[in-house]
Amino acid sequence: MNNAETLDRRALRKAAPVVGITEPGYADHSVEAGILKSIGAEVRLLRWEGKRDKLLDMLPELDVIMIRDLPLLDREAIAALPAGAGIVRYGVGVDNIDLDAARQRGIPVANVPDYGADVEVADHAAALTLALVRRVVSRARQVDNLKWNIAQQEPIYRIAGSTLGLVGFGKIARAYLARMRAFGVDDVLVYDPYVSDDYLAQYHARPASFAEICGKAQIISLHAPATAETRHLVNADTLALMNKRTCLINTSRGGLVDTDALAAALKDDKIFGAALDVLEQEPIGENCPLRGLPNVILTDHTGWYSEASVRSIQEKAALAACEILTTGVPTHWVNRW
Repeated sequence: MNNAETLDRRALRKAAPVVGITEPGYADHSVEAGILKSIGAEVRLLRWEGKRDKLLDMLPELDVIMIRDLPLLDREAIAALPAGAGIVRYGVGVDNIDLDAARQRGIPVANVPDYGADVEVADHAAALTLALVRRVVSRARQVDNLKWNIAQQEPIYRIAGSTLGLVGFGKIARAYLARMRAFGVDDVLVYDPYVSDDYLAQYHARPASFAEICGKAQIISLHAPATAETRHLVNADTLALMNKRTCLINTSRGGLVDTDALAAALKDDKIFGAALDVLEQEPIGENCPLRGLPNVILTDHTGWYSEASVRSIQEKAALAACEILTTGVPTHWVNRW
């Protein structure tokens, strides 16, 4: 199935294309509605209430569907969309979309990688790092329980002079590095097979294997996509290479970390702690083994968020939908054929 065939089908669509936005979404979708109105598109909020059958019944009427982390658009869901429809993912990650199934049905998938996440996520990663290393959250809890002068009962180590290990060296990782430099981090190791040594040298960073990072870095920050290659990169074996000063930060994808293995290491005080904005299972479940651990900081996948980033992501996602409905060729087309 080629792009020309997709465009031919698109030309046969009804005069008012339908764009569905899945809920839960954002507080207001007037931004998307205003942009899509310019091409005569109808915007529908898909209140599927987490019920898959209800969602599947809605899909055949859509020309474009716009989604966040949920729902999962697997092969069955994509088969329910009209051939030649389109999918827009608010944000960067597309691991909840079967890209091959969409390609086979001539359905372009677009994401929004340029909404400014490098600012917010880098800020959040730095905030988590400081909160973990300086024990801000646990100290606040202790003081609230009338504990005082904890001091060396729970050692705190200086950030300046620490070795920083980065997994992935994209825009967010580089922005995070710039923030950590301000706190005196000089020695930087990077595991990213897709980045050259010369490129790393421009940032005064050195290439390393992940095993080397686990053994040498006091702060390890994950900035890699969720792929078969990166799944459970942090596992029982790699955690065993770390030590009692290792601080693990994850603002990328929850699947990079084996939750059970990490929980076991934290319970046994094998590492200093972990600060995670993403989890393998989201939203967090009652039985998540990380809940309640004193050396863990958990946030609700909010690293991307600010009011500025929300408006930007809504605008750019709506423009991607417009591109699909008009030219058939979105700027950020992730499943090209």
